[in-house]
Amino acid sequence: MVSSVKFAELWQRLGYRIVVACMGSQARVEHVSDTLTIHFKKDIFLPDPLNFGICFGFTRFVRQLIHTENPDLIVVNKVLFWTSFAMIPLRMTGRKILLLTDALVGMTWWPRSFMPKIIMGLGAWTVGWMVLWCAHQIVFFHPQPKRLLRFLGIAKKSSVIPTGIDSSGFKTPVSKLEERSSDVTVTYVGRLESVKGADDFVEAIVPLKKEYPNLRIIVVGWYKDGHPLVQKFRNDVEFMGLRKDIPEILAQTDIFVMPSYSEGLSNAIMEAMASGCACVVTEVGGNRSLIQNGISGFHFSPGDREALRAHVRRLIEDPAKRQALGQAARKRIEDEFDWKIVGEKYRKLFDQFLKSA
Repeated sequence: MVSSVKFAELWQRLGYRIVVACMGSQARVEHVSDTLTIHFKKDIFLPDPLNFGICFGFTRFVRQLIHTENPDLIVVNKVLFWTSFAMIPLRMTGRKILLLTDALVGMTWWPRSFMPKIIMGLGAWTVGWMVLWCAHQIVFFHPQPKRLLRFLGIAKKSSVIPTGIDSSGFKTPVSKLEERSSDVTVTYVGRLESVKGADDFVEAIVPLKKEYPNLRIIVVGWYKDGHPLVQKFRNDVEFMGLRKDIPEILAQTDIFVMPSYSEGLSNAIMEAMASGCACVVTEVGGNRSLIQNGISGFHFSPGDREALRAHVRRLIEDPAKRQALGQAARKRIEDEFDWKIVGEKYRKLFDQFLKSA
């Protein structure tokens, strides 16, 4: 959903009128602006570790909306989301559809638990593959294995364009080179779901408070009441819940950690990079294309808490390295992922797609 919201914001800036059909906790229509309307259909949400919404009748809902709006371009976001299943009947009616996705769930992106992996894998190689085949053109947010794309038979109609970020909304923190190394803030932004590895984050970082008493540990993101991590670490970690002041929080952050076991192109990492944070991320999915190991951040293997702790300890003790990584991260966003660059890529994509359609 985050990427869909970001796309709507970007495409409005490019001058397009956007109509969104998605699922939510209740059916409603939200008129955000003259150029953005969001239609929600109530879903049934299967909680962690599946984290999957089901919405019967969604395809009929989409077809009615298309009949009413008569759009010039139909875009589907995310493979193997329930919303993407609407592509199959739409393609059978002759519609040409552009598919955007950050990962191939059940192929290159996996839940953390065994049974959800089996379920997602079965879905990916049946319905998911059909969705990919039905797309007239596919855009991935980060590079996918070329061998897999060839095997799926979609290599020739696939390309890569990131979601990107408006870096102007994020300010780099004031240099802390002259401050004591122990006055450091380490932050994680994301849901407290198993696949995100938030448990690895707190378990790895909290012990460092014994060595660095002034270390500040922040967790920003949604969690259920009574979450075991919150109960266990509430005295050592600031669990902030959902927040709207992410830029301000990241401006106070020295080290940003993304410990996910599977990841697409993380909006949270891009925001941290734009804020000049030194980033420590797992070597999975789009993290590899965002963070250059040793240049704009550090990589570690999913679940390796010792490696995560070692990277963070090194950055606590080396303010100069923190600043160098943060500056390189900010520059990488400005050079490769800023909306000024990404927006033009999507404008060209849409123009070419409409001509071919």
